[in-house]
Amino acid sequence: MGVLRIVDVTDEAAFGLVPPCADPGFDHRTCDYWEDADRGSKAARASWLAATPPPLATPRRPNPFGEPDGEPAVNPFAPAGARRPAFNPFATGDEEGAVDNPFAPRPAAKPTARADAPRKLGLLGRGLAVFGSYAKVLLEEGEPVAYAQFGPLSAYPRALRLRELYRQLPVSPLPAVITCVATTAAARHRGHARRLVEAVCDDLAARGFAAVEAYPEVGARADATSAATPAFWETVGFAVAVDDRRFPVMRRELG
Repeated sequence: MGVLRIVDVTDEAAFGLVPPCADPGFDHRTCDYWEDADRGSKAARASWLAATPPPLATPRRPNPFGEPDGEPAVNPFAPAGARRPAFNPFATGDEEGAVDNPFAPRPAAKPTARADAPRKLGLLGRGLAVFGSYAKVLLEEGEPVAYAQFGPLSAYPRALRLRELYRQLPVSPLPAVITCVATTAAARHRGHARRLVEAVCDDLAARGFAAVEAYPEVGARADATSAATPAFWETVGFAVAVDDRRFPVMRRELG
């Protein structure tokens, strides 16, 4: 086995490492099955891999009362009490038009996906500023061999809906979830998925989660499900929390 490395999917370079699905009809890079409980799909959609251009800005009509430098002049039709906003010495800099305060601490830049990023990368980047990454890729000798998607339960409406079917599940504290784990066809049976799940569980524990759940689909074709099987989850320390013939719930306590 070659050198292994795990990469968090937080930008376009890492997103480009997401490996293909074993079934070419599906694509991790365009799947929104868990993010959209009503219309989500696992299908391969090539158009989603292109950057989405931002909407064109609507051109502003010129102000007949504006000055050449763009600074508004006095509007003769405005109410008598209307004036330009006065300088506020207590402004924090967040207010529109506030003057920069050289003595105020600069807010830390929050990581986020670009506005024109591919749709799936935008979905994976929703929690970067607060939660952190939502996906990891396992590389062997620099080649992507396995992929996992995870996050807080609130990030995946389909998981929320599925979980609501089982009132016996604990509601506090809410678990994190692993929605997807997959290995490329050429790299199977070498333990890559298990290694990646262990890394995800360690990461979630470090982020303060007490438990993590997964929702495999019993009876689905091996290449048609991204949530593995109950037997797989048992090999990485998960136990059956709800024994359902179609959608059992697998749960692992973190500590």
